Amino acid sequence: MLTAMSSAMIYGLLPVFLVRALGVSIASVGLIEGVAEAAASLIKIASGAVSDRIGRRKPLVVFGYTLSAITKTIFPIAATVSAVLAARVIDRMGKGIRDAPRDAFLADLTTQEIRGAGFGLRLALAITGFVVGPLVAVGLMKLSGDDFRLVFWIALIPAYLSIIVLLVAVKELPFNHDTERRPPISRGDITALPAEFWWVIVIASLLSLARFSQAFLVLKAHDIGVDAAYVPMVLVVMYLVFSIAAYPFGILADHFDRRLQLAMGTVILVGADVVLANASTVWLTALGAALWGLQLGVTQGLLGATVADAAPDRLRGTAFGIYDVAVGAGTFIASAGAGALWTAGGPALAFGTSAGVATAAALMLAVWGRKLPNWQSSDRSEVKRT
Repeated sequence: MLTAMSSAMIYGLLPVFLVRALGVSIASVGLIEGVAEAAASLIKIASGAVSDRIGRRKPLVVFGYTLSAITKTIFPIAATVSAVLAARVIDRMGKGIRDAPRDAFLADLTTQEIRGAGFGLRLALAITGFVVGPLVAVGLMKLSGDDFRLVFWIALIPAYLSIIVLLVAVKELPFNHDTERRPPISRGDITALPAEFWWVIVIASLLSLARFSQAFLVLKAHDIGVDAAYVPMVLVVMYLVFSIAAYPFGILADHFDRRLQLAMGTVILVGADVVLANASTVWLTALGAALWGLQLGVTQGLLGATVADAAPDRLRGTAFGIYDVAVGAGTFIASAGAGALWTAGGPALAFGTSAGVATAAALMLAVWGRKLPNWQSSDRSEVKRT
């Protein structure tokens, strides 16, 4: 929650800061976002696999959060696009180091029967930070006369507090692990992951192609004339809906056909894109942002729990690393492409293309969805009884 608050205070303003203060084009903003996500993805798979090998999650989680917090110091002093790009990339590298071990850590602590709820709760807490952060940023911008750099300085406080909480309050018991000396990821590890896991990866990758960086929601608000001090409010709307939806839909994923729930989220994403493509008022933009947050709440806890269920215990970190790489690669392509499409045809073309990709994902679920794991089957009931 604290880390999300810090990130939201910065990233809720960063796209407008780049365009207004540093004179960056929309296409360049998309490229920066895409490169940052790609950098994180390259690390996630190795980080998750290393946590499996050493039998510890917390050291990597601490290192990742610390690296991100330290790197955020660059934003308030950045005077060039290259400095912002470097900070964005290193910050995302910290995220890449921590994410897969963190999710594997959560899966280690939850039984299968409540895993959807566990991932939903983590998302709800994180997204609460994403709601509070932009609100604080808006207040500081109004009080300081749109002083971007002051907001970036104050955003460092929750970032460093998160490290203190992690070091003091989070406890870990080492688990049994493979002590054989070999590379973190082997061919045998990859082949040991079941087919249902790879189907989840395919669907998640396709969805990530339709879900480019939330920076474009901020740019959409700026495009329709919202004052720079208030553009983070579009993220407040999105994350508020996300935080409200994440936990109940995480619980639902433990008791409902996950294929149908995933299809529901995909249809909502199409609706969000259609609204945002055609929005010309603040209220329509807010509605599109709310739908964007709702589809995240419907799908993200479900996908995390499904990956955890599909992967063998000893390869859980590796599985989350692969999942994060796939999603990150899709986000890189989507963000870079969205920037180019926005430059060529404005927000209507960017969000319209996203709607087309999301529609393809929905059709794929309808045609091949039976290949995805359905944990409400008799197999899961047998697991519960056991």
